[in-house]
Amino acid sequence: MSFTTDYRVEDFVLQTRWDDFPLNVQEQARLCTIDLVGALLLGVRAPVYSVGRSMVEATFQKGNIAVLGDGFKSSALGAAIAMGHASNAYDLDDGHNITRTHPGSSFVSALMAASYDVDCSLQEFMQALVICYEITQRMGAALMEYYQFPHSSGTFGAVGSALAWGQLYGLNKNQINMLLSVSEFNAPLVPGIRSVEFPSMNKDGVAFGTMIGLLAFQEVKAGFTGNKNMLERNEFSWLTEDLGQNYQIMDLYFKGYPCCRWVHPAFEACKELAKTYNFDPQQIEEVEIESFERATLLSKIIPSDPDEAQYNIAYPVSAMLVRGKFGMEELQDEAFSDPLIIEMMKKLKFIVDPDMEAKFPQERLCRVTLKLSDGRKFKSSICKAMGEAGEVDRDWIKEKFESLLGPIYGIEATKEILLILEGRLDQDMREIINKINELVMGGM
Repeated sequence: MSFTTDYRVEDFVLQTRWDDFPLNVQEQARLCTIDLVGALLLGVRAPVYSVGRSMVEATFQKGNIAVLGDGFKSSALGAAIAMGHASNAYDLDDGHNITRTHPGSSFVSALMAASYDVDCSLQEFMQALVICYEITQRMGAALMEYYQFPHSSGTFGAVGSALAWGQLYGLNKNQINMLLSVSEFNAPLVPGIRSVEFPSMNKDGVAFGTMIGLLAFQEVKAGFTGNKNMLERNEFSWLTEDLGQNYQIMDLYFKGYPCCRWVHPAFEACKELAKTYNFDPQQIEEVEIESFERATLLSKIIPSDPDEAQYNIAYPVSAMLVRGKFGMEELQDEAFSDPLIIEMMKKLKFIVDPDMEAKFPQERLCRVTLKLSDGRKFKSSICKAMGEAGEVDRDWIKEKFESLLGPIYGIEATKEILLILEGRLDQDMREIINKINELVMGGM
């Protein structure tokens, strides 16, 4: 292997400032901040967060760094790892079609904890956020190509989490270089497809990526050295040539439903059929779902917990057909035993469509055909998921935020949080997090 250390990445990390970003990138940073805060505030209500918090309390030092959405405080390391269990808990965070991962959730916990500790401004938080997106997604592309294996978000999040701390805690250029090497070399090689077929709290490995990234930071601070990282490999130099020109944060999609993105095209097909034709869900005898192979490999078991429900295709599609929606209510125990949903799951048939498979991962497509008891047969158009890159504006993100958090924290508190996140760039992050915690703790 041939490598060139030209410090292109390090210079971008350390020299880029908020005003260097185009206006559309600055706006995208706002959207991502709102969306990731929403994912965290929902995630702290998930079983996996309770487990993570208990582990942190038993393992890490006490401290004064607040977890967003909870009254719990720990050291910066402990708070970041606790939030690492929440950021992807309900699979509601942004994603990237080509790397097939959730870049934002993979490093936002580290960034949130550090921003509270150093008390940076909202502008400095979002500046670091954009830089983390740019490097994490490029490192993800390099590692996917190098290993020829679909690693998941925690793998690349180790690098993003390390960089979040490297920026806010003031590492120099040589230390950032070491940080990239140590975090990439030791990143967890999360086998994403296993979590798709056998869902569990393992999921995308986000919490473990956070842990490895922040331990890499601590090691580098203590003098640990690495040598070369994958973005320095000559074969992948093209990935960093456009830093500061082509912003990959603009290539993100946003999710409207709390489950795997691969199911979302089927949701749109089901909604189209319900809107176009007059039928009762109980008339359905067979549901034929044509999609790309990875979607058809998602779990089809009757879920017993939120993780099994999210990385599933039979349960979410059946819930959408029966209830006309798939939201936080469908991730509760009551829904898992709904006899109408369970009966619908038995009627689903999955087919890999060669054309849809050929277009994956750039496009995720699906067509649904319903056969009814009265002999009628309805076929949807070929549908894609909503929220693709370039389709989302601030109103879309705010509507998602209010619809998901409003029923849990109250609509007034939810709107107040949005006002805070849309506020002045010079707001202190510590004050922002404390204010949000006051609002949500009052609604718990």
